[in-house]
Amino acid sequence: MRTLTTFLTIMRISKISFAGLSLVLFCLLLMPFRLQAEEAREYIAIRKQGSGRISIALDRTSAKGGKEIEWARSLDGTIRSGLDFTGLFNLMQAPVNMKNAQTGALNFGSLNSVGAEIYTGGSLIKVGNMTRLDMEVYDAMSGKQLLKKQYTGPETQLRSMGLQFCADLVELLTGKKCLLFNSKIVFVSTRSGFKEIYECDFDGQNLMQLTNSRTITLTPALSQDGRYLAWTDYAGGRPDLYIRNLQTKSTVALGKPGVSIDPSWRNGTNEVATTLSFEGDQEIYLVRPNGTISRRLTFSRGIDVSPSFSPDGARMAFVSQRSGMPQVFVQDVQGGAARRLTFSGSYNTQPSWSPAGDKIAYSSLQKNGEINIFVINADGSGLLQLTRGAKDNESPSWSPDGNMIVFMSNRQGRKKLFVMNADGTNQRSLLQIDGEQQQPSWSTLK
Repeated sequence: MRTLTTFLTIMRISKISFAGLSLVLFCLLLMPFRLQAEEAREYIAIRKQGSGRISIALDRTSAKGGKEIEWARSLDGTIRSGLDFTGLFNLMQAPVNMKNAQTGALNFGSLNSVGAEIYTGGSLIKVGNMTRLDMEVYDAMSGKQLLKKQYTGPETQLRSMGLQFCADLVELLTGKKCLLFNSKIVFVSTRSGFKEIYECDFDGQNLMQLTNSRTITLTPALSQDGRYLAWTDYAGGRPDLYIRNLQTKSTVALGKPGVSIDPSWRNGTNEVATTLSFEGDQEIYLVRPNGTISRRLTFSRGIDVSPSFSPDGARMAFVSQRSGMPQVFVQDVQGGAARRLTFSGSYNTQPSWSPAGDKIAYSSLQKNGEINIFVINADGSGLLQLTRGAKDNESPSWSPDGNMIVFMSNRQGRKKLFVMNADGTNQRSLLQIDGEQQQPSWSTLK
């Protein structure tokens, strides 16, 4: 049976398999949203509240000319894959006989016969140097138009145009603003032969390497506004906190004695929390983007690591061994005693606070040697196990809408990134690239 390194003293060096504890401290665990027909949106949101997947008939985007037809096919693929990724919809191809050949009127009876509740369709035309996508959405039951909107951009923004429509449709049918399609995931990968930081879109597309340290980089975290990237880097021979301004490309290192590891941005601020040992003990501090310390957050003997903040930034979940083995605790950022959150399991780490603020996901070492992901309510109730019987599953991170979780799993042999619904269903691979991938962090770029 695999053994895990528990909380050791900072002077001991050991190799750790648990991603949240990896190697450090040697114990670490295009367009605005403007929907017309407010009445229609409210109607759909109420009608579908609490129900299962919504059945949507996706019509092919019409276009004239070879280039436009090719673009339309690309857009259809983007829209279908984007909507499918959410897990909210049952997607079907629109019936071939659903439009009147002379008038172009929709045959809603044909739509109803195949069980479609919503119909979407549109056209793509070239206007000068730009492309224009005209999309319409109808309630298949009543024939009522729910959305009619234009999306304009150059050819290079076809994917963004398609995803913007997906976001508008999700908002229309759920009543909630959709941040998913503009989100990014940062993670560690050995694709280049070294542990470097990479970034991809919510669905694994548009992969980009962000660091080139040619050493060990760990625990990446994007700030809420997408301006800053923080991570732990061994470029200086020891784990140190690095912060990069992604707009200016300037990078600073904290440069404190000891180690600085496991950063997490505090919501609503541009301060990042990290564990530092320069004062002897391993405590959590807030650090400004320029690399200066703002203040210390924890005051307890023993190791405090892995901070994660509530959506309003007022509370912090973190891991501490103050009660013996590592457990998840919660405390007010402005002060006050920390309360223990997890009691089931003797080794719980890597907390991740949900965007709604009501739940916290974390990783737990099981008696059978597996590492699995659990979710618990922020008040300590409602414990739910999300993964089981699939080897090690670690480093949970919530999607910006709270409907999904990205995580690392070695169920296929090597460490790869997976996503699942917030209730543990629909677990599937996010992307397949060379090397191993781990320590994902799902962030919103507003």
